Amino acid sequence: MTPTPGWLQEKLFERRIVFVTGRLDDVLAGQAAAQIMTLDATGDDPIDVVLSSADGTLEAAFVVGGPAIGVAASADHRSASPHTTFRLSAPASQLSGTADQIAAHSEQHRTLLWRFQARLAKATGRPAEDVADDVRRGRYLDAREALECGLIDAIRS
Repeated sequence: MTPTPGWLQEKLFERRIVFVTGRLDDVLAGQAAAQIMTLDATGDDPIDVVLSSADGTLEAAFVVGGPAIGVAASADHRSASPHTTFRLSAPASQLSGTADQIAAHSEQHRTLLWRFQARLAKATGRPAEDVADDVRRGRYLDAREALECGLIDAIRS
């Protein structure tokens, strides 16, 4: 018997595991948020979210609490395997339209980026200015560094 497409995802969902992999766009963010909200509504057991998203849009990031870093920061318990790498970076934004439309979108992007950085600062207990500087530089963190800066609570063995 050959498993049907989506069989593995269904089994993981039954075990309260949500995979978020690839570029975090509106579609992926919506799917992940729907899965998380459904699992949250069906019980109080923890939901494991497995993240592998190196890039994404800022708007999609807010659907599930941020790009991979933002999602991790918004969780009640955050852990990573020893080989995990985190990248603090500003999600991408592509603009088109008239000069006024681009200016308005750019301002909205800056506002969302500041909110994203403030969420990270609150989750890690670090000053927002330090977080903003790390995001601007695209800082990479290994699991130990992420634990030291408060991004995660534990390193799984």
